[in-house]
Amino acid sequence: MTATENHDLISVITSDHRAVERVFTELETGTGSPEHRRALVDHVITELVRHSVAEEQFMYPAARRVLDNGDELADHELEEHAEAEQVMKELEGLSPTDPRFEELLGSLMKDIRHHIDDEEKDLLPKLQHACSREDLRDLGEKVLRAKEFAPTRPHPSAPDRPPANLILDPGAGLIDRLRDKLTR
Repeated sequence: MTATENHDLISVITSDHRAVERVFTELETGTGSPEHRRALVDHVITELVRHSVAEEQFMYPAARRVLDNGDELADHELEEHAEAEQVMKELEGLSPTDPRFEELLGSLMKDIRHHIDDEEKDLLPKLQHACSREDLRDLGEKVLRAKEFAPTRPHPSAPDRPPANLILDPGAGLIDRLRDKLTR
């Protein structure tokens, strides 16, 4: 996002969703070398992990605080994150020529699209209605900052709720970024 764009929570989350969808659309064309497809999958996994971590740190706790059914909604979203993270972890170790690669990728895209649809049709409108513009701006800024330090690789066993995730995620993010530099 540029400096002139809106950084409220709704805009930040939906912008991330559109960016992921663009990568999914490119992957669905089936074009490109196996190496290119691997690079696209690695990129989308990184973005999904960073996005999920930021949601878990700030958006879901806000939903729990301000929505009547916030606990139920947040728990559902966390369950979907856990399922997607497990698929991402499996994808991470596969060669793009492995037959399971395309199967898992298809499953991930289906699951993430469902998750996006849930958030955009249910959770985000409820948060937009329940939170002030100032609160949404504050949450959006927090999400953007969290993504800067978030892990870049799936960690299915990592905590997904504050305060543990607020403490451990930046350390995992630092280690992931070091691994990324060494391996890419």
